Amino acid sequence: MTVTAYTLAVLLDLFCLFLGYRFWFQPGPAAAGYGVSADPRGDAGAYLSVKGLRDGAFGVLGLVLLAAVGARAEAWFMVCVALVPLVDTLIVLRHGGAKAVAFGIHFATAIVVLISAGLLFAV
Repeated sequence: MTVTAYTLAVLLDLFCLFLGYRFWFQPGPAAAGYGVSADPRGDAGAYLSVKGLRDGAFGVLGLVLLAAVGARAEAWFMVCVALVPLVDTLIVLRHGGAKAVAFGIHFATAIVVLISAGLLFAV
């Protein structure tokens, strides 16, 4: 179970880094994948950069916590971070995004993050 817990945590952290990269370097497709389209050339450009920074920072912090402090700190971090995709679900729904994206991507991500936290607590 330890290998599974650590592997899932690292994969989730790396996925956050990927999302951060994508919002910085491919903001239009990243916004569409998020579920609410935004034109990076307009007013949304700053929002997309902030989103990229947020996601990238979560990935870096998660990896640092896991390496420097351990599984329990990473588990608590995951519990806190799970709030982000839960609220992202509401944001997509509130702004006319597809329910399939809201629940299939964001809500499902929150569940996977909470499962990861549970596995890390069990280590």
